[in-house]
Amino acid sequence: MEKMKHPNIARLYETIDTEKYVILVMEYVGGGSLHSYLKSKAERRLDEQEVKRVFKQVLEAIKYCHSRCITHRDIKLENVLLDDQCNIKLIDFGFSTCIPNDKKIKIFCGTPSYMGPEIVNKTEYAGPPADIWALGVLLFTIMSGCFPYRGATDKELYKRINRADYILPSEVYNSVSAEGLSVLRRIFNIEPEKRPTAREILHDEWFSKQPKQQEGEDIN
Repeated sequence: MEKMKHPNIARLYETIDTEKYVILVMEYVGGGSLHSYLKSKAERRLDEQEVKRVFKQVLEAIKYCHSRCITHRDIKLENVLLDDQCNIKLIDFGFSTCIPNDKKIKIFCGTPSYMGPEIVNKTEYAGPPADIWALGVLLFTIMSGCFPYRGATDKELYKRINRADYILPSEVYNSVSAEGLSVLRRIFNIEPEKRPTAREILHDEWFSKQPKQQEGEDIN
């Protein structure tokens, strides 16, 4: 974390190692977590324009990490903070690895709802595509206000993850652009090597396309 300097990653300025504690001196981020921010919304979700703004900043942070062969491995709402200007700061690199992006590992860790099929199946996997899947869960959740994969038990949850068995609520599906839905579909590919990279998602037309003007809306 001391080596990382990015506007969307919380800075670690100094570590102080004492006999009893390791003290981390970090950037102050006072706006609370993305999880708390969603809970403050009436329907616990964001409109598509704000979804794009928030998700783009998280993507920028992950693109930066992956370019330095760092996999976060615990992307979730609680690990995304907002500063006083509602800009994103990624935190908590406790599960992260710093190994070549194509090197495969077999470590079962993370938060179950955000795990990709390769993790829940306990197979060897490369780190970046697993981060991308978790980003898809985060995107779905800020779009809809609910998780894409749920189950009464871990076994049921993992079965849904393995099938990429997600359904957007109809009111959300009807309000989100075709480009936004396409990004979700591409991310939730059960084959890790076929998922887009953070860089590729950032270049998707979804981010460049302007929202449709509502009937009777004054463009001025």
